[in-house]
Amino acid sequence: MGRLFSLTYPTAAVLLAIRFGHRYGFDVMDATGLPDGTVYPILRRLERRGVLEGAWEDEAVAKSEQRPPRRYYKLTRVGEASMADVVGRFPSLVRMFDARTEPAR
Repeated sequence: MGRLFSLTYPTAAVLLAIRFGHRYGFDVMDATGLPDGTVYPILRRLERRGVLEGAWEDEAVAKSEQRPPRRYYKLTRVGEASMADVVGRFPSLVRMFDARTEPAR
């Protein structure tokens, strides 16, 4: 099987953010320092390729918090398997995330 996505630095940062518990777009942007014009296309592309799974939160929750609904992402099995490539190619990025927080389970 060929590669499902290009493992660039921004893509690795988004994957690590998701892995470390940053589940929606603005949270990923805050964790990575990447702009929305980078983060959202990566999230959509990774979801289309089966690396991430996304689901909209209940609209009532968003409404009660007076904000737009969030799309929450999690790694799929394919996404989890790709983490070995991320760690191998971007060890300093992994250390940066690791120093800030524990991975989500």
